Amino acid sequence: MTLWAARTDGALAPEVWSFLETPDAELLPYDLEATRIHAGRLHAAGLLTDAELTRLERRLATIEYEPGSEDVHTLIESRLGDVGRKLHAGRSRNDQVAAALRLYVRDACGEASSGIAAFASTILDRAEDEADTPMPGYTHLQRAQAVTVGHHLLAWVEMLERDRARFDFAAGAAEPSPLGAGALAGSTLELPPPPGTTLRNSLDAVADRDFALDYLYAAATLFVHLSRIGEELCLWATSEFGFVRLPVAAATGSSMMPQKLNPDVAELARGKAGTAIGRLTGLLAVVKGLPLAYDRDLQEDKQPVFAARRDVGSALAALAVLVGELEFERTRLAAACADPGMRATDAAEELVRAGKPFRDAHAQVANAIRGGTFEPPATQRPRGAPGPGGVHEALAAARARLDYAASSS
Repeated sequence: MTLWAARTDGALAPEVWSFLETPDAELLPYDLEATRIHAGRLHAAGLLTDAELTRLERRLATIEYEPGSEDVHTLIESRLGDVGRKLHAGRSRNDQVAAALRLYVRDACGEASSGIAAFASTILDRAEDEADTPMPGYTHLQRAQAVTVGHHLLAWVEMLERDRARFDFAAGAAEPSPLGAGALAGSTLELPPPPGTTLRNSLDAVADRDFALDYLYAAATLFVHLSRIGEELCLWATSEFGFVRLPVAAATGSSMMPQKLNPDVAELARGKAGTAIGRLTGLLAVVKGLPLAYDRDLQEDKQPVFAARRDVGSALAALAVLVGELEFERTRLAAACADPGMRATDAAEELVRAGKPFRDAHAQVANAIRGGTFEPPATQRPRGAPGPGGVHEALAAARARLDYAASSS
């Protein structure tokens, strides 16, 4: 039985029922939480007795997902017995599903933030191991200037720190409760507001999915960064670069070629960026033309959010294993840094220290390289973080930021 069957005879064609079904099992614990909150509001208004509230809360704790219901909202009400018939007073599935999805997104953001922190911590561990290991820095994928592995890995951490901030923002956007908005215009029942911050406008409360878009944007941007990290790992693991050796715990082989060890984790993280971007653009396209307030189109908000949560968690965990067990080929990295052309800027800056204008120094060094007479400076220091502490100081600062974020979350 559907919650709206009183308006019809309930005899939907099987094809229509199949089309309208809501695959929302993942929302069940969040709808249960929102239902407990609403039950407390009904009790406070004198619409549920103490005994009814106790019975309802006890039954809510026993409900598990069962296939066959129209959605989790119908499932919950059908499992509550007679007291469940009172529960829908003052609310609609419109504010009910919005409340459950907000709670879901809030948890998904917290989970993503924790996963990012764990991955960033793994990267920092490796950066500390390789803080002074020289490697080529690139522009246009051409060798440019020498840096260190530690400095390069810190760039990954910087990206992840911004990603974590985006998920924290999305969690805040999901925090206000839409409970009390009803179908679109509230209720004549005098119910107290739900605890915490509530949305100001009932029409917007049931129609808003900005918080889901914020989450999907954070996930898409995270995957863009994971894709860039994955691309670098794929390059570094090639025979042509040879900068890293893949760990067997995070690589696959070939069914035909016995010698192969493939960076599948890095490749799939790179590939999933396209899917994550598609989820964001898909939901943007769903909401862009909807009139206020609720429309059934918004049923399409759940699956991209559910799938994004799964992908974010699994990608971060797998990449942490891959990066945590990478073996950096220090001899190969040092040989790549011996390329004298990467010291051309250092040579120009030595001329600047001697009083020559930089543009003249640049031309002089370029002419020497073109004529085959360039002599690199006698000393070389890999470039990296500024300041007297260099990359070590930057690593300590990044670790402190990560620890502070963990303690304040």
